[in-house]
Amino acid sequence: MIGEGLHFEQHEIGAVFRTLGRTVSETDIVSFVNLCGFTEPLFMDMEYVARESVFKRRAAPGALTFALSEGLVMQTGLIHGTGMAYPGGEIRATAPVLEGDTLTVEVEVADKRETKEPDRGIVTYRHRVLNQRGELVLEARSADDPPQGPLNGREARAAATLAYNRGKVRMLGAEVGR
Repeated sequence: MIGEGLHFEQHEIGAVFRTLGRTVSETDIVSFVNLCGFTEPLFMDMEYVARESVFKRRAAPGALTFALSEGLVMQTGLIHGTGMAYPGGEIRATAPVLEGDTLTVEVEVADKRETKEPDRGIVTYRHRVLNQRGELVLEARSADDPPQGPLNGREARAAATLAYNRGKVRMLGAEVGR
């Protein structure tokens, strides 16, 4: 875990972060569909799934896949204390997620730009949600507006580490081969 999120100037275009894994359980799916009212037979009726679905296991709604992926990103600390809100973005489900699948997320800093606000900038992230076989199940692009600011000692060390590891995939601060 990074700890405190990255400020605008600490984001480097092309940097990639990878989350830990999260296995999607039947409880996750049932709780989500009941909470949100996703009352499709594909999500709620296992007799229907056995008889009509090509999956033969309980499928997760794409909205659940997105929510779980955002939680995994939050757990890295990448935007802790620096993100303002989710201003929107693009989401595309590319493959089904089924009960028992394990998800990880690769977050790439796709772009960044300064704004009229002297204390903030806009950073665009590209999220690739992968299952346990490395198959892409969801893609998302989102923007955030982390603050700019003077670097304290801890932030300066984080920026130096980020610069040192440029071009390498990092898993919660640890270097991982690409």
